[in-house]
Amino acid sequence: MKNILPFCVKILWIRYLLMKNKIITVTGRVQNVGFRYYTNQAAKKYNISGFVKNQSDGSVYIEAEGEEENLDIFIEWCKNGPTWARINNVIVNDGTIMNYGGFIVK
Repeated sequence: MKNILPFCVKILWIRYLLMKNKIITVTGRVQNVGFRYYTNQAAKKYNISGFVKNQSDGSVYIEAEGEEENLDIFIEWCKNGPTWARINNVIVNDGTIMNYGGFIVK
């Protein structure tokens, strides 16, 4: 049992180092087209945690955390969105790790 704890701590530390946080703003026809619902589905598919919400300016705001490779795939999905969306722009910035416990629609 003694040797397992340090190993588990190392695994958690490595996972923490691999985690990234991205702030994503998507503009275009992204409200009233199921964008948040499908973003939630994509986040779960790519093991992303965080949240998505509509903004008063008509854009969608996403805070996404995950391993870099999964985030890259998720961001590519955001550039296309669901069938009914029309994406004009996707702005991505680095954020601070918040350790979200899952992904939610706000």
